[in-house]
Amino acid sequence: MISREGNLQDALTSYGDLYPTLKLKWSEGVNNYMVYATGNRPVGDYSPSRLANIGLGHGAFDVGGGYTYMNPATAMELSGVAGFTYNFKNVDTQYQSGIDFHFDWGVSQFLSKQLFVGLVGYAYQQVTDDVGQPPVLGGFRSRVIGIGSQIGYVFPIGANQGFLGLKGYGEFDAANRPSGWNTWLTFSISEVAPATTSSQKGQARRR
Repeated sequence: MISREGNLQDALTSYGDLYPTLKLKWSEGVNNYMVYATGNRPVGDYSPSRLANIGLGHGAFDVGGGYTYMNPATAMELSGVAGFTYNFKNVDTQYQSGIDFHFDWGVSQFLSKQLFVGLVGYAYQQVTDDVGQPPVLGGFRSRVIGIGSQIGYVFPIGANQGFLGLKGYGEFDAANRPSGWNTWLTFSISEVAPATTSSQKGQARRR
């Protein structure tokens, strides 16, 4: 028996892909709804011979919808966003990932009008097979689940509204996909929402 151990590493500082997005939101009391469509335009730095890539190397199209329940009397928010992603073929590798389903959720408790804490999670499940992989790999469908915590702060910036949020996830139940720990820091500026639809800021944070 021959065994071999080694270490591969790579690093890259460059530019990424473009992600054009369309959203439609509306409210009915404490119930808030959203539908969206987005995609990936593969203009980012990518090379099939490199370990580290910022660009995906292929186009993608994603559609879905979201729901947020927010009752000002309890200052608690429950949100969920689900969607499907279609991946186009990578022309460099002639490989095409299958369609995937993804679901993001969050539960937040507002400690004040500006500060909140809560739990977050996501589930990712590929629902169709990859195309272009060796037959021995089968459909090579991937899956992963993540759960963690979040903290966020909403503050005024002139006539607009700023948001600063931090989320951390631990991943498990992975199949044909890396898993580990990841942290997301988000900063955004948007128009101040009308009082009747202010709870929709939760959905905007999750997408």
